Amino acid sequence: MDLVSVIDTSATGTSRPSKPPAAIRSYVGREAKRGMPIMTVKIRVYSDFVCPYGYLADFALRKATRGKPAEVEWMPFEIRPFPHKTLRPEGEQLQKLWQESVYPLAKKLRVPIQLPAVSPQPHTHLAFEGFHFAREHGLGNEYFRRMQQAFFMENQDLGKADGLVKLAADLGLNPRVFKEALRIRHYRHVHQQALRNAYQETQGKGVPFFIIGSRTLTGLQDRKTLEAVINDELRGHDDSFSARMY
Repeated sequence: MDLVSVIDTSATGTSRPSKPPAAIRSYVGREAKRGMPIMTVKIRVYSDFVCPYGYLADFALRKATRGKPAEVEWMPFEIRPFPHKTLRPEGEQLQKLWQESVYPLAKKLRVPIQLPAVSPQPHTHLAFEGFHFAREHGLGNEYFRRMQQAFFMENQDLGKADGLVKLAADLGLNPRVFKEALRIRHYRHVHQQALRNAYQETQGKGVPFFIIGSRTLTGLQDRKTLEAVINDELRGHDDSFSARMY
């Protein structure tokens, strides 16, 4: 099957543009009355599907952007790209990391999470090739979150194509076309270029890596820190800000 010949008919459907949430409309209305320029802050977050800090960061970020004119885009990043070996959950490194860092942070944030039993942990290049398919259909962020949830809450192996197809179908993506895209590695080169861009932009600083307007933050951030940066970007710039990282 020629993927390109069916890609245009595989979309999940079209819908009318929805109105912004009431809180955002209220914000825009207030700023307009004050004579302030209306702007939207663009936020990009680089992370890997199997990074627990990226999963936790999503919860803090969603709270921080609530009611604000912000556009969030999750971006691909592989912590241990193939052929580098991935870690095993029963190994000392992951056990120590989760007991001393991940679980305490998750408890503080009140976010349920569990160390997946998939061993060794999966390489995520195939799942990210699926991400590019989803993004072309306007579901990039939804796909990103579905992969994180599947790994950290449902113990699913993100390295297996059949499982990825089912997860994509959960989002309303065409499973037949999605499966074919993975089979022929249609987005392989797209993802490789995306990774090169990611490594260049993050400059080896690790993930999650936030680009909020003109600011960058590395590592898991709390809601207040994210809100401060977002508000600062919406106002214009204030050099008095200092980041607080977990």
